[in-house]
Amino acid sequence: MNQMDSRSFPQLLSELLASADEVASLAKDSETEPETFNEFAVFVEKFSPILNDLRINNKAMDTPQIRKAVESLETEIRRARTLIRNSNSRSPVKQIEDVTHDLGRCLGLVLLASLDVSAEIKQKIGALHKEMINAKFNTNVVVDRELELGAELEIKEEEEFELEEDRVVLDVDDVALQLKYGNDQEFKAALSGLSVLIRDKLVRNEWISDEGIIPILLNRLGSSKQCNRLTIILLLRRLAHLKEENKRLSMVQEKMADLGSLSTLVRSLSRDIEESREAVGLLLELSELQAVRRRIGRIQGCIVMLVALRNGEEPCASHDAGKLLNSLSTNTQNVLHMAEAGYFKPLVQYLKEGSDMSKILMATALSRMELTDQSRASLGEEGAIEPLVKMFSSGKLEAKLSALGALQNLSRLTQNVKHLVRSGIVASLLQLLFSVTSVLMTLREPASAILASIAQSDSVLVNQDVAQKMLSLLSLSSPVIQYHLLRALNSIVIHSSASKVRSRMKENGAIQLLLPFLTERSTEIRTVALNVLNNLTKDLPKELTEELGEFHLNIIVNIISESISEDEKAAALALLSNIPVSDKKATDILKKAHLLPILISLMGTCTTTSASTSKWMEESIAGILIRFTIPSDKKLQLLSAEQGVIPLLVKLLSTGSPVAKCRAATSLAQLSHNSSSLSKSRTSRWLCVPPSVEAFCEVHDGYCFVKNTFCLIKSGAIPFLLQSLEGQDREADEAILGALSTLMQNETWESGSKVIVKASGVQAILRVLEVGNVKSQEKALWMLERIFRIQAHRVQYGEPSQALLIDLAQKGAPTLKSTIAKILAHLELLQVQSSYF
Repeated sequence: MNQMDSRSFPQLLSELLASADEVASLAKDSETEPETFNEFAVFVEKFSPILNDLRINNKAMDTPQIRKAVESLETEIRRARTLIRNSNSRSPVKQIEDVTHDLGRCLGLVLLASLDVSAEIKQKIGALHKEMINAKFNTNVVVDRELELGAELEIKEEEEFELEEDRVVLDVDDVALQLKYGNDQEFKAALSGLSVLIRDKLVRNEWISDEGIIPILLNRLGSSKQCNRLTIILLLRRLAHLKEENKRLSMVQEKMADLGSLSTLVRSLSRDIEESREAVGLLLELSELQAVRRRIGRIQGCIVMLVALRNGEEPCASHDAGKLLNSLSTNTQNVLHMAEAGYFKPLVQYLKEGSDMSKILMATALSRMELTDQSRASLGEEGAIEPLVKMFSSGKLEAKLSALGALQNLSRLTQNVKHLVRSGIVASLLQLLFSVTSVLMTLREPASAILASIAQSDSVLVNQDVAQKMLSLLSLSSPVIQYHLLRALNSIVIHSSASKVRSRMKENGAIQLLLPFLTERSTEIRTVALNVLNNLTKDLPKELTEELGEFHLNIIVNIISESISEDEKAAALALLSNIPVSDKKATDILKKAHLLPILISLMGTCTTTSASTSKWMEESIAGILIRFTIPSDKKLQLLSAEQGVIPLLVKLLSTGSPVAKCRAATSLAQLSHNSSSLSKSRTSRWLCVPPSVEAFCEVHDGYCFVKNTFCLIKSGAIPFLLQSLEGQDREADEAILGALSTLMQNETWESGSKVIVKASGVQAILRVLEVGNVKSQEKALWMLERIFRIQAHRVQYGEPSQALLIDLAQKGAPTLKSTIAKILAHLELLQVQSSYF
């Protein structure tokens, strides 16, 4: 058996073809009943073209069902061979006739399983199947007289008709017994027999009922192997179809339609694709009965599996599952189960066309569902938002409340905001928020939440009064509504095209209305208020300086120091970074509040927060440090250096975002600006003990220390500054070049140039000339002109720079040309007095 199981399908067909040829040859050579065996041989020879067709089309035919049918054909061929070799038995004609019929039945199984073969092959198999099933062998009549022949033929026909009925009864009884009590192999054979009986219309509804065929099949469906399960469902579908031919067989469907039977069929929905396809087809047929639809909907997991099949790739199963779901959607509870499984079309249909109570039921369910963004998008595309807005606008209180809850859930997806804006709901929401009618107060919270989502859309800016109306509502609202209104305001002011709205809000006292929220008990409210203030004042820094007094500055510092919310800290830091560096009063207050050590401490914890929050905090801290490193206040610079600011700035150069690098480079440039004046000369009388050789700085021609002279070289920043210039991002170029240029001022340009050249800085400067913006190119050219004043540098880098400089002279901005002319003159490519530029 193992050897047979391992055969390929073409090999199986080849061996069967050889066996059929052998049997045909043996039958022709038989000396017993030669006419019968010759007639049998003709039947067997007709197998050859069919088997050859199967072998040619083996890829389409090689399925488990066809293989098993062909194997049963092989078994009957072997039986025929044994019969022919032992043809001296008492009734060989009867036996050979039985074998012929059984071979015909096996061909019927091949035909039943051949779903994907051509019609021509099916026609061949069907014709031979019918011929063999109806075959009659009669060679015992001796024709001596014509009259005797007629009489004997009449008697023989009558006897055979008795024999035929007995065999049918015997076959039906065997099928019933084997279905009930047979082992796996016998049960499988009984299924084949039942298939033939159904096909030949030899079963009656009384027999199906009396023998309990439907319960037997359904019971075995739950425990059988996969191949048998598929056969069982196919047989059940054929039995269900009998109703169309004989109305009395409607009881067949009824026996499949009890809750237990349907539950068994539903389990097949989750199995392999062939079984699930046939199972959903049978359930669809049974669902013609209202009671069946009611029961199917109550079976746990059924609707989930139907939705999965509808969304699957098998077209027949998808089509039937969709039709069955449509049938089940007459029950609102089923519709809710469908929605929970991610199929929303019936629910949306109820929202559009259902009764008032159905609409409220669906909207309430939507408001409570845990929807994914994909589900929210599907609902928006299916058209759920428009009928919900209509419910809110024209429905009674219960309808309004359920509709707002559903819209609040759907509005959490930005993609749905455009549908809400188009619906014209904004004016209605604002009108509701201004309402003081007690009955409508319960609607204000979801209304404010929806408004917060809608405010993400640029189209809200068309009505510039919206923001002002929200501001005026803040003091009249509960904390929950205040939170949503602040979210809405933040969404409005963050738009890049909202500069006019921001200015108008400031003119109408928005900052003073918002500052009290910094002392709210709710962390969420404080955080969003800080965000609004931050985004409102980014392009209005002077107004922030005027309105933020010592009291609120100290509150903000306390938030940075004590809040357990990283998001709140980040928003507070961002707000402080908006205060102009020139506001000395604010600097004094922040220094007195010990902000500097707090910032240093925070930098050590930034990496423990989320990536986006960490980046925001680093950028804000770097922006605030510019205030504490301004060149005009050496004492403040000294305080910053002593607190450890410089290593922190250098770290930002290596690991920070482009914005953080830009701001860190600006602070380093401010510190380096005073390094020359702070450097200790080697002959200084203040040096009681001369420092080590390592402390000497060749640029500043004296002893430099990070905490005392803020030396850019001693800080170790040069490699990181140059590395940033050679990177892909260009945002920090101008600030970095500004920091490097502090080493090349009038008194240090020569030594500074040597340090930069030694660190391979020329390549980095040329990179900026190639891809930087005009401001950065101006700084880069200024540095390059000083570097090329030195002969050795011209020799080393002059030639590689020529092509880029000439190209820049021809195609670059006019403001660059005079400096390029100087550099080309250093390279002796142009006279100093040339008027070319």
